[in-house]
Amino acid sequence: MSYATQTNITAELQYRGTLEIVLFSAPVMVPCCVFLFINGTMLFTLRSKPVFRETSRYILLYNLLFADTVQIALSQLMYILAACRIMLTYPVCGVLTMIANLTTVISPLTLVVMSLERYVAVCYPLRHATIITIRNTGVAITVVWAFSSLNVLTRVLLLLNFPFEELQSLQMKDFCSDTAMMLGPGSAHYDKAYTCFLFLSAAVALSCSYIGVMVAARSASTDKASARKTHNTLLLHLLQLGLSLSSTVYNPLVFAISEILDRIAILRIVNILYVCFILSPRCLSSLIYGIRDQTIRPILMYHLCCRMKLSIIPTKGEASF
Repeated sequence: MSYATQTNITAELQYRGTLEIVLFSAPVMVPCCVFLFINGTMLFTLRSKPVFRETSRYILLYNLLFADTVQIALSQLMYILAACRIMLTYPVCGVLTMIANLTTVISPLTLVVMSLERYVAVCYPLRHATIITIRNTGVAITVVWAFSSLNVLTRVLLLLNFPFEELQSLQMKDFCSDTAMMLGPGSAHYDKAYTCFLFLSAAVALSCSYIGVMVAARSASTDKASARKTHNTLLLHLLQLGLSLSSTVYNPLVFAISEILDRIAILRIVNILYVCFILSPRCLSSLIYGIRDQTIRPILMYHLCCRMKLSIIPTKGEASF
């Protein structure tokens, strides 16, 4: 085989590889860019007015959206690295996955705090302003981040037990992912136990808040409209928790599919699963709250439309979540 022929074959293979990456990555990259734009606009909106910066429920919403946005960005970064067949070292991949684990835990815990805030608003309306203060909200957010950081610290300690000195190189032989960094049985067992504990505890807290609001709604002294709005909001929180939990079935589904399908079919299905289970749940919060909340909606639409003047008249009244 001549050098020119070999060069042409190599170039053709490289072209096919690049074309394949572009074709399979485009259906993921486009939704991700849209989601990041929407979330970024929502975050900017929540910092644009004093009413958002000085109201507890909007501060909690900002914390939830910030964690989800970081999670989307990290997930997309690792997806691009895998699509481009770039192998990282264990330390670099470890940092990325630990930050991802940190933000993953923050979302369900913030949902719990948001549900408790709504529970207090309905069941103890006279004490709501005393209990739900800016200071107490800041303390709750600090506790959420501290608890999430404790989880990351535990994962790091488990990871340090792995004998890295026995490896020939710190260069990974697989793509960077949370699963790839579970190097020992202890890490895998801890991940399953912690995930079950986290989501079960969050589900119990949300369910108790929901039942409490339902009971309070039967009371004659309770504002029926406020109770109905809170009832819908808690149902929304339960849905969000379920969507967050759905991301934990992503890896098992990928492993199961890889056993029965060919590579091309796997790539197509994995892209769909990635958008459905990883990206979409973390973008729904900004869309749902941005549309439902009567205070956020006109300002969010104003920023989404690049500050074009729209004929949107904000409805008077209290925010609906």
